[in-house]
Amino acid sequence: MSSNTNTTTIRFQQEPCRLGNQYREDHTLIDILHRLLPSSVLSSIEPDLIRWGDEVMKDVLVFGRDSEENPPRLITHDVYGKRIDKIIVSDSWNRLKDISAREGLISIGYERPCGEFSRVYQYVKVMLFSASSAVFDCPLSMTDGAARLLEGVSGFASVFSHLISRDPSSFWTSGQWMTEKTGGSDVGGTETIAVQQKDGTYQINGYKFYTSATTSEGTILLARIVDSSGSSVSGSRGLSTFFVKLRDDNGDLNKITVHRLKKKLGTRAVPTAELELHGTPGILVGQAGRGIPTISAILNITRIHNAINAVGMMRRAVALCRDYSFRRKAFGKLLADTPLHLSVLAEMEVQYRAGLQLVMDTVILMGRLECKKANDVESRRFRILTPLLKLFTAKQAITVISEAVEAFGGLGYMEDSDLPRLLRDAQVLAIWEGTTNVLSMDVWRPMSSNPSILSELCDYFHSLMDSPLEQLQSSISEVKKRIKDIKKQAEYMILQASSDPLLIPSSARKFAYSKSICS
Repeated sequence: MSSNTNTTTIRFQQEPCRLGNQYREDHTLIDILHRLLPSSVLSSIEPDLIRWGDEVMKDVLVFGRDSEENPPRLITHDVYGKRIDKIIVSDSWNRLKDISAREGLISIGYERPCGEFSRVYQYVKVMLFSASSAVFDCPLSMTDGAARLLEGVSGFASVFSHLISRDPSSFWTSGQWMTEKTGGSDVGGTETIAVQQKDGTYQINGYKFYTSATTSEGTILLARIVDSSGSSVSGSRGLSTFFVKLRDDNGDLNKITVHRLKKKLGTRAVPTAELELHGTPGILVGQAGRGIPTISAILNITRIHNAINAVGMMRRAVALCRDYSFRRKAFGKLLADTPLHLSVLAEMEVQYRAGLQLVMDTVILMGRLECKKANDVESRRFRILTPLLKLFTAKQAITVISEAVEAFGGLGYMEDSDLPRLLRDAQVLAIWEGTTNVLSMDVWRPMSSNPSILSELCDYFHSLMDSPLEQLQSSISEVKKRIKDIKKQAEYMILQASSDPLLIPSSARKFAYSKSICS
């Protein structure tokens, strides 16, 4: 007697998404590069971008998924009871680090093969990498920031060479440890202290509540210098910046105790620890008591990386939805032939394009500043655009990816679609490197102290809207009207600030977001 267990006949099988070269298929990115880059520069880097556009959908994506499925774990003691505090990451996570070095995801920005346009080259590669690599750009962003901070600083040549190396065997990543139990953005309550030693180094003692990329070779951190009498300066003015090498010559953590790994909503492949320093050796970077101005160089870099990740994730979500619309039928026709569905995809695409334009325009400014080709107006604009860029793209990424989950229906809610991972990871973008409220005040502060910045920024927005196309004129007129209204609003807020001290703090968020939309 035989039995047939295959009693269900499958009449339909949904065709899966198939994404191709992530550079070639992104016509918006290609158009922007043609607009921003000299033809000689673009022709020199495009073959590499095309090759990389394939790679991020092959090994990088495989390693990224495996890193997600095998998150970091902490071993506090060995079998004999010795405290070892060893963080184990997957082999795929280490492979992503090796790939990052070989591809020059940090070094391009410092080798500067394209002069002032080198940051564009570097960050396009990072953007293509971001959505496939399980947020490995978290350690890369902090490494980039540390490299920028230490570039040309006496005594750090060896560290700098490791941070920008293309050789995986000598490439270092760096952390950025500022957050304590007292706060993240508000670092004025930092309790970590540093005591100077006879050799000029410092012993650092303190508790760091969030330390991302804790498997890095080094880190930049803030601490409060204590003098021989035990006195220190309170508040943010008493903080100094230090570089700490995390491991000793034996490869063990250097007087650091890891209390636990964080259980996070997203970025699950990134090792994030809560730890304590017990006299860990550190080296002062910059002037004592000038920690906040010193570390601002890192914040500009990491905020731009944050935005690059946001547009990279948006691009991947849009690409998946677009491909799926040509493969999925509903009510007798493809989703791609359904006007209502297309209107949703069009709105997602517009948000991505707006974010990418803002990112690349800001990166161009960054390159000019680093190569000392920017004027004072451009320098002031960069100071405003960086927080604007970060707050706008972070919020838009969450919205766009959430729409992508819905556009797939039930399949979008399944882990294997990759969309839940993108949505989880996007949630942190509005928190990392300053929340929307903090960034809003960063936008407002320089404008309130120097009102001419507002006029300069509005003039810049107007300059972007010159177009001979008749069909764009009504839209351009509407945007110009909004810019005029925003300028009036800001001028009123500046005028009223002295008599109404709550006006700016309560309105800064809405004001900053309205400016980011115009930009």
